[in-house]
Amino acid sequence: MSGETGLPGGWEVRRSNTKNLPYYFHPATKDSRWEPPTGTDPEKLKAYMASHHSSSRIANPPFQTPEGKIRCAHLLVKHRDSRRPASWREARITRSPEEAMEIIKDYEKRIKEKGESLSDLATTESDCSSARKGGDLGLFGKGDMQKEFEDAAFSLEKGDVSGIISTASGLHLIQRLE
Repeated sequence: MSGETGLPGGWEVRRSNTKNLPYYFHPATKDSRWEPPTGTDPEKLKAYMASHHSSSRIANPPFQTPEGKIRCAHLLVKHRDSRRPASWREARITRSPEEAMEIIKDYEKRIKEKGESLSDLATTESDCSSARKGGDLGLFGKGDMQKEFEDAAFSLEKGDVSGIISTASGLHLIQRLE
């Protein structure tokens, strides 16, 4: 196990030149992947990603938002009844919907009462692959997302964070960025 990263021996975290996202690479085998390899210590990897790949290193795109499109970040907590109960953090998610609700309520409290950044929390805690980008989902318009997510996202003002939103994917906190 690689000490600081929590990755199995020989694996390292690199940053993609084209996507400006972290990925996992094994120089000896030339294996590369977006998801952490089997045998990764998720707690060590979370700590490493928070200190070396936090959202503060991700620049906001220098363009105007097209008409009818918005940009949001989200933090997703999946549970065993989610549409795909797996993530970059856990190969098989077994927590109950009630356990997921308790987890996301804690994140909501940390954001709203303690001033923690949704983006920073998403980087280490979100069950969505967008965690690599601080939860940033990029631009989307009406009809691009699940209805519950879309309704909540489009009702937010820039900078606002939603309450807890339940979709087939799991439980979300959403922040409107653009």
